[in-house]
Amino acid sequence: MAGSRAPVVVLAGLSGAILGVVLTLLAQGTEPPSQSGDVRRVIRPERAPNTGLPFSPGILVGNTLYLAGHLGRDPVTSELVPGGIEAETRQALANLGEVLKTAGMSFEDVTSVTVYITSFDDFATFNTSYREFFPKDPPARATVQVAALNAGARVELQMVAVKP
Repeated sequence: MAGSRAPVVVLAGLSGAILGVVLTLLAQGTEPPSQSGDVRRVIRPERAPNTGLPFSPGILVGNTLYLAGHLGRDPVTSELVPGGIEAETRQALANLGEVLKTAGMSFEDVTSVTVYITSFDDFATFNTSYREFFPKDPPARATVQVAALNAGARVELQMVAVKP
């Protein structure tokens, strides 16, 4: 008899958990996600490098934009810009700025950045260029040194942005 009650107990527990999440969201003034979910929209700026690789520059879901990793590629030639870490950083951020702009956002909406860098010897120079785009209240950030990046790049940046 105890075994026959197990599915009922599990179902009651799950129902309680779901109700708790919904009530918490409502109490916080946040609407629960719709049954169909938020629409997933590809964000592809007109002025962006075209590498032919299978990824989207950005994916917008609700008010959250997920930006793919971007290298410092020239938007016309798709080649890495010359000038080392400083030029690559500025170009990668400019390319990311185009994705943000296409989604109706700006660098002020960026909440998180992941930086992949091939040498921490370039870290100070990278930060100087990075600060130009985030002069005040920069987003949360992780920086990881990697052995290599696509096309011989020295830096790649990936972001998440949220429009309030």
